[in-house]
Amino acid sequence: MEMILFILLYSFIAIVVIQFIYYIGIFGRFTFAKNQTITPKKVPVSVIVCAKNEAENVKKFFPLLANQNYSDYEIVLIDDASSDETLDIFEEYEKQYSNVKLVKVENNEAFWANKKFALTLGIKASSKDYLVFTDADCYPNSKDWLQQITAQFTMKKTIVLGYGAYDKIKNSFLNKIIRFETLLTAVQYFSWAKIGKPYMGVGRNLAYKKSVFFDNRGFMDHMRVRSGDDDLFVNQASNKGNTTVIYTPESFTYSTPRTTYKDWFNQKRRHVTTAKLYKPFDKFQLGLYFLTQFLFFVLAIILLAFQFQWMIVTGIILFRYLFTWISLGYGAGKLKEKDVMYWYPIIELVLIFTHINIFFTNIFSKPVHWK
Repeated sequence: MEMILFILLYSFIAIVVIQFIYYIGIFGRFTFAKNQTITPKKVPVSVIVCAKNEAENVKKFFPLLANQNYSDYEIVLIDDASSDETLDIFEEYEKQYSNVKLVKVENNEAFWANKKFALTLGIKASSKDYLVFTDADCYPNSKDWLQQITAQFTMKKTIVLGYGAYDKIKNSFLNKIIRFETLLTAVQYFSWAKIGKPYMGVGRNLAYKKSVFFDNRGFMDHMRVRSGDDDLFVNQASNKGNTTVIYTPESFTYSTPRTTYKDWFNQKRRHVTTAKLYKPFDKFQLGLYFLTQFLFFVLAIILLAFQFQWMIVTGIILFRYLFTWISLGYGAGKLKEKDVMYWYPIIELVLIFTHINIFFTNIFSKPVHWK
């Protein structure tokens, strides 16, 4: 028995070493990076917004898109066969604003309820060389949103990954869970992009040159996969040379998060289904990260339950929380999410059990997508 416990202890140490590499060596590339400085550029931009039954959100958020401090941009509004007043509102905006272009999408039997089909039509209808994407339920954090994003484009950097945050809801622990998970995801994809291994982006705040879309055959390689218009495309099209990040506060977008655990759980189920289609290395590093998260707690509990070398185990646990808290804390500071770090240990446990639940739930049933 003692031999088994020694093996578990050495495994525990190895897992913490791997996590140290992740949090300090990899995530630190973003979390410890200097704040960005922006040099504005004049880049012609098409802002792409796809909406399906988003009348109330469109009324609230469109004025923030229409009043950007930017000279050369158009707004392509895509109505994906909405059954509410979305199309009527879009038609009014098209009449009111000279830089608004409306794309009406009718239900197509071959691409029924497929957001990628609607986005493709919008991209083809756009007239500018650079595309900036956000969702109909999102709003930019400032009037300089477009200015901040386009400043990152160069001759080589043709994909820009931004941060899509969620609004804070007072006295809501679920809100803290959602924002922490969003923070952790951003720290991961920003860090890997800085290393030169970009693997995903979020459609709430994403930009790329139109030629990148057509050079990669758009969404054709994964058109039948209902989700992934953002992360699967970035996973396919991005590389060390063409991808960069923007994380100034003025470049953030915000949206209203889910308010029930069930709705958020179903949202995460949809997101997880695309990860299995990532490149092999990306699936490996994400899988290894989650495995070490899970095994850290399992082995810590076993070793402490047997009180085996408990002083060493306790010291390792404290060291692990020290470096993870420091790394994520710096990242939270950059992304204006510091308040969630007070709940970090509890939220981390909730997320681990949630991901395990999602894994088994998706085995037995398929999540519902864009409809």
